[in-house]
Amino acid sequence: MKQESRQYIKNRVAFLDQKIPAYASAIGVVGLLVLWEIICQLGLVSPVALPAPSAIVMAGWELLTSGDLHKNLLASMFRIGTGYAIGSIIGITVGLLLGFSKWADAIISPVVYSIYPIPKIALLPLIILWFGIGELPKVSIIALGVFFPVVINTFSGVKNVDPILIKAAVTFGSNHFNVIRKVILPGSLPMIFAGLKLSAGTSLLLLVAAEMIAAQQGLGSMINHYGNLMLTTKLMVGVVILSLLGVIFNRSLQWVERKLLPWK
Repeated sequence: MKQESRQYIKNRVAFLDQKIPAYASAIGVVGLLVLWEIICQLGLVSPVALPAPSAIVMAGWELLTSGDLHKNLLASMFRIGTGYAIGSIIGITVGLLLGFSKWADAIISPVVYSIYPIPKIALLPLIILWFGIGELPKVSIIALGVFFPVVINTFSGVKNVDPILIKAAVTFGSNHFNVIRKVILPGSLPMIFAGLKLSAGTSLLLLVAAEMIAAQQGLGSMINHYGNLMLTTKLMVGVVILSLLGVIFNRSLQWVERKLLPWK
């Protein structure tokens, strides 16, 4: 009986430890695209309502060769890259400050938690009123949307570091700076990256909203323009690119996380 239990445990551990091949993550996406193409080719839905993937690819190539896609993509990448970087840096800095200082926690935390529930899209008209129609309000609303998830997750990460590890480091003679650098920061990194991943999707949402309201170029402006013209195929090109950007952001953050957290 004991031998059977041990064998069962070994089989269970081997099942949990088995590696998933790299192509497995693409199976669901490829299957969805094939099903989507079949439905469109059979004429079960109108091309205006849902164009086929092949038609979207052709429209994307047309936009690429005309240069329209290039200028819109570059404008959006500049805005989201700048806003994401500013929001992340300030969010991590403030989150660490809240975690390390009880005074900062008492003073700043109520402000953060009172503003955080407000939908950032609702603040967009106010930000445009403050900064005018230009790059600054678009970058500012993205940075604002990124800031709050990052600061809250960073603060939680610092607070959730095992105090036994901190006491052990102090016992072995580490000074305050080394405790922060070698214990608290590595211990809080998983939560920091969780906030960065969460804010990546928020930044894309705010980018599209800002560009739809006040922009001449950008993916959001392109989607809004072709939507008004009922050119669904070209509209879907922008949607697909936004989806790809979301995947790229997530995979990039996962790669950086694996490099910084090899033990995870």
